[in-house]
Amino acid sequence: MLFKLAWRNLWRNRSRSLITMASVFFAVLLAILIASLQDGVYANLIKNAVNFYTGYIQIHKKGYWDERVLDNTITKDEKTFGELKNNPDIKFISSRLESFVLASNGDKTKGCFISGIDPEKEAVMISLKDKLIEGKYFSKNDKAILIAEGLAKKLQIRLQDTLVLIGQGYHGATAAGKYPVKGILKFASFEVNDAFLFLPLNEAQILFNADNIVTSYVIIPESTETLDELKAKLGAFLGNDYEVQTWKDLLPGLDEHIRMCTADGYIFIAVLYVLVSFGIFGTLLMMMAERGKEFGMLVTIGMKRKQLGLVVLTESILITVMGSVMGAALGIPLTYYFRFNPIQLTGKLGKAYETLGFESNLASSTNGDIVVTQTTIILVIALVLSFYPLIKILGLRPEQALKK
Repeated sequence: MLFKLAWRNLWRNRSRSLITMASVFFAVLLAILIASLQDGVYANLIKNAVNFYTGYIQIHKKGYWDERVLDNTITKDEKTFGELKNNPDIKFISSRLESFVLASNGDKTKGCFISGIDPEKEAVMISLKDKLIEGKYFSKNDKAILIAEGLAKKLQIRLQDTLVLIGQGYHGATAAGKYPVKGILKFASFEVNDAFLFLPLNEAQILFNADNIVTSYVIIPESTETLDELKAKLGAFLGNDYEVQTWKDLLPGLDEHIRMCTADGYIFIAVLYVLVSFGIFGTLLMMMAERGKEFGMLVTIGMKRKQLGLVVLTESILITVMGSVMGAALGIPLTYYFRFNPIQLTGKLGKAYETLGFESNLASSTNGDIVVTQTTIILVIALVLSFYPLIKILGLRPEQALKK
């Protein structure tokens, strides 16, 4: 009976009900869009950063990351590597052999970082082929080198010039070789652009006298939202002789930056919640002011305050739930729209993003948890505020209400 009365009261004054419902609707919609855009921007930042070179997860021999020398390497076990490739949580895996060498061209010499890679896999893993600005990309059987643009300028080397490499190989062996420059790469990361060389993995193993040796496995997971779980699983599978590191371990500065930005985002969302609360509370005050005489009359003719309060509370709950559901119903397709049709950054800001190697757009996240979380928070806020009319009605004085 009380529910039926509350439902009829909603539509007795459609304008008032729709205004209250709209305040909840827009609150849920804004909260979902802001949170999804924030999450999407951070996910895109991470994707762009790991695509510079690191990947999402790396596997090394224990102690390698603290002392990156060739003696701390992995003997490539095809059985273990095969099991990693067949892991359903792993989308892509590649092997690398990395070290430091002196690169020389004429009287120009510079210390640099060299990475022996699988060319086909790294073309997918970090889009290495797309970073080529001069020359041609190499194949796994080429005895040639790719050099970063900044390093090429410092060594004053051009395509087809011969680069001499000298370093220390596996177990103290001398590493020395001469390679023609087949291509020049441009990286957005200044550190990578000024110091990186790439050889096919087989050729790097010959250079360092490290047959069947790699320094790391680089992994792209099926889902980037379960990295910590995958890290734990891989650690348990590989044992104590290996260390598994996510991008958070490899790029601690980026992780700290995102943590700080996330904290700022929480403050912004909290401000939104405060504004939303005032908006919803304002509509409830309006409703109480408009219906004061109605409530006084109902109490005067014998309706109990508790019954009247329950009717008004039920009205508020119905309005809140309907507004929340409609906000979530529109928020979900909008997050998908902005996921596949991101907001494009133009002008100086867009150019700045592109210069740093980041995509100049703002794409939203389609993580369902965001919709559930934001809808629930606004719903709870609105429901808590809905008790205000109940409290006012329980303390209502009919004679005063009828005079207004």
